[in-house]
Amino acid sequence: MKLCIPTLGTGGLEDLVSEHFGRAPTFTVVNMADNEVNVVKNTGEHFGGVGNTPDLVAAAGAEVLLCSGLGPRAINAFEQLGIEVYVGARGTVQDTIRAFQAGELIEASDATACKEHRH
Repeated sequence: MKLCIPTLGTGGLEDLVSEHFGRAPTFTVVNMADNEVNVVKNTGEHFGGVGNTPDLVAAAGAEVLLCSGLGPRAINAFEQLGIEVYVGARGTVQDTIRAFQAGELIEASDATACKEHRH
């Protein structure tokens, strides 16, 4: 299973989780099968680039997105891509993975979506 976490830099497992999904400078993708870690630069339109950020996450091979929070449009986009989304991530990538494995993150839905991200 490949996990994707929006991050602030290129620090891999020690990098901090970005609090804003669409504006995260990078996405850290961790393959849980072999512990391979890849950092993907956010080139999506929310970060001044081109394209839809959920499509970028899908192209990185992610099956699950673990983030602090995100808006309902992004949640819907991930549902259509078949990518599960969990919210409540904080701390480092490694902290987030531990929280996910412990069942401490919440599955994203309209009820858990960031309302201020409606745009």
